[in-house]
Amino acid sequence: MTKTKASEQDVSFRKPTKDDGAEVWELIKETGVLDLNSSYSYLMWCEIFSETSVVVEREEAIVGFISGFIHPDQPDTLFIWQVAVSESERGNGLATRMLYHLLKREGCEDVDSVEATVSPSNTASQNLFIGLAKKMLTKCVIHDYFTSGDFPREGHEDELLFKIGPIQKEKILVEG
Repeated sequence: MTKTKASEQDVSFRKPTKDDGAEVWELIKETGVLDLNSSYSYLMWCEIFSETSVVVEREEAIVGFISGFIHPDQPDTLFIWQVAVSESERGNGLATRMLYHLLKREGCEDVDSVEATVSPSNTASQNLFIGLAKKMLTKCVIHDYFTSGDFPREGHEDELLFKIGPIQKEKILVEG
């Protein structure tokens, strides 16, 4: 199915609230690839970190979610924790649009870089962050971060740190 501009306009972007927590948990679960945290953590995330997170709705259903926070040791860095897009919405740039939406928010006015950890097998997220850097005409530097041995259970992949920046505010306004 080819997405049209009209169908892209049928989505709404907003800050999450605690009332979204359960539906966000379901969305994360349905992706089948993201680490599913407790339902409590999503309730808390949607309540406490709403300024740096976003939900996207289509026909009153949540079809996209990004959780992020301003890094406590780097107040100019937005750390993206999870990016989830419903299967029905994949392939139309929704994740990139959610990132632009976040970067335009008042709570991100001092942000000049974005960080995220990505496992080596998650090519969709790798492409998202590398693509964001290209669109913003900036760098994407990738470093080792967590090794599989850092995790308490076997089978968790390494996590690489993607750092995108410096971000030029005019790129956010023009592209987003």
